[in-house]
Amino acid sequence: MSKRDYYEILEVSKSATTEEIKTAYRKKAMKYHPDRNPGNAEAEEKFKECAEAYEILSDANKRSRYDQFGHQGVNGMGHGGFDNINDIFSHFGDIFSGFGGGRGSIFDDFFGGTTRRRNSPGTDGGDIKIDLSLTLEEIAEGVNKTVKVKKFVECQSCSGSGAEGSSGYDTCPDCKGTGELRHVSRSMFGQFVNVSVCGKCNGEGRIVKNKCNVCKGEGRVMSESIEKINIPAGVSEGNYIPLRGKGHSGLRGGSPGDMYVHIFEAKHKIFVRDGDDIIYNLKLSIVDLILGSDVIVPTLTGKVKIKIEQGTQAGDTLKLREKGIKHLNEYGRGDQLIKLHIDIPKKITSQEKKLLKELAKSENFKSKAEFTDEVNSKSNKKEKSFFSFAS
Repeated sequence: MSKRDYYEILEVSKSATTEEIKTAYRKKAMKYHPDRNPGNAEAEEKFKECAEAYEILSDANKRSRYDQFGHQGVNGMGHGGFDNINDIFSHFGDIFSGFGGGRGSIFDDFFGGTTRRRNSPGTDGGDIKIDLSLTLEEIAEGVNKTVKVKKFVECQSCSGSGAEGSSGYDTCPDCKGTGELRHVSRSMFGQFVNVSVCGKCNGEGRIVKNKCNVCKGEGRVMSESIEKINIPAGVSEGNYIPLRGKGHSGLRGGSPGDMYVHIFEAKHKIFVRDGDDIIYNLKLSIVDLILGSDVIVPTLTGKVKIKIEQGTQAGDTLKLREKGIKHLNEYGRGDQLIKLHIDIPKKITSQEKKLLKELAKSENFKSKAEFTDEVNSKSNKKEKSFFSFAS
C-alpha cells in the first residue's frame, strides 16, 4: 500500500467533496492511463497509486478511518492496493465508462469508437497498426486525415457468411452445434469435466457445406479500404489512436479487429516543439539589439510583427502568448518562445572595419574581458622569475 498522503496523490484538500475527489481521480487517471503511456512502468505505478487513493477517499467509512488514524486506520479493511491494471478497470467500471468502455481507453472520448461485438459467430479478425506522420501545424490545430489501408473486409457476395445461400451450413458433427467439446474423466476425487473449443468448427458450432465462390468460405476478402481519422490538436509522438472495429474483418461473421494509428511528428524546418510551446530562434544584428527595431517573425498560422526594444540582450527570450499548440482535450494553448541570437557577419568591408575600430574606442563598446597586454605582461614576468629561481 502506498505511504503517500492520499489527498496529496489526488491533489485535493481534506475538505473536498465526493464529486471533487471523483473528478480529481478521473483527471489523474487520464494522465497516467496505460493507453496514453504504453510501456511506461512509472506511469503504471502512479495509475495504481491514484486508484488506491480513490478507493479509500471515495468510501465514506474508509475515508473517516483514514482521516482519524492515517494509513494504519484502513489496514485490514479489505484493501491491499492494486497489482493488476485490469482489476482497476473492473473495480471502477463506472469511472472509466466515460472513457469508452472496455479497458477505459482515454482516446475513445477524443476520437470516438464502438464497442466490439461479443459472442458473434466465426473467428475474430486481427488488429491493424499504421504509422501516421503529422506536421507541427496539423498537431497544433488538429486535422482530419484520409488513409488507404489494405485489409480483410466482409465479402459482399455472401454477406460475410462464407456460404452460398442460407442453406450453405451444416451443424458441426463433432460438437453438435455447441462449439465446445467436453471430456469427462473420473478419479478417486470425483468427476472432472474438461471443456475445450471444437477443433473442427473452431467454436462456431457449424461448418460450411457450400462455400462462397468469391471468398472460398472465409466470409471475407482482401481489399483496399479508405479510412477517415480525426486527429485532435495536441497529440504527441508516441500517442496512438485506437479505432474500434476498424481492423480486419473476422472469419464468417466474426468480430472485426481494431486499428491502431501510431502518431509520429515530422521535423519542422524552423520551429522546435517543447511540450505545447514552440521555439523559434531569431538572429539579429548587433545594431538591431542596440537601437531596437521592428521585426517580422513567422508563426504556425502566419506572420506577425514584434518590437525589439532598445538595449535588448542576446540570449533574451520573447513570448508570443497562445501562439503555440492547442492543449490535448483541454482549453487554451501553448506559447511561441522567440530566442534572440546575434548574427555575426563572417566578412566585412574595410570601411566597416574602420567604423568598428572607432566604436571600440568609446566606453560603451570597450570589452569587459581580461585579455589585455597588461595581463599578458604580468604573466610573462612570473614565468621568468620561476625559471631564474630554478636555475
